[in-house]
Amino acid sequence: MSKRIFTQEQIHQLFKNVNVAKCSEKSITYGKDFKKRAIKQYNEEGLTSGEIFRLAGFDLQMIGRKTPKECLGRWNRIYQAQGSTGLSAETRGRGGGRPKINYQTDKEKIKYLETQVAYLKSENDFLAKLRASKKR
Repeated sequence: MSKRIFTQEQIHQLFKNVNVAKCSEKSITYGKDFKKRAIKQYNEEGLTSGEIFRLAGFDLQMIGRKTPKECLGRWNRIYQAQGSTGLSAETRGRGGGRPKINYQTDKEKIKYLETQVAYLKSENDFLAKLRASKKR
């Protein structure tokens, strides 16, 4: 993860580029067509990642010199695994973590909540005993 922060002026300049889908202070989301074209130029035409981004109108000093190589590496891995549809459906940073619990019945939900209450009560008892032992 990069530590660069884009100024409002830089964000405005990036939005002028047709290859930018979204942009915030911390990240740039590139358009699907740009990703596909970049992979084609990289794999078939032999252009370097920096050349591809420069030809697309990006200022490498603004976006970061390593950004093109990192993006193309990630996009190439996705392309090799899932094809061009994977590039348009890239969900980097999403879908991980603990799955949400979907209860089939109210009984299941009540049982889960009772278990949760029992756990929290025992945690409170433990913390109360810990505080009491520190006062001594």
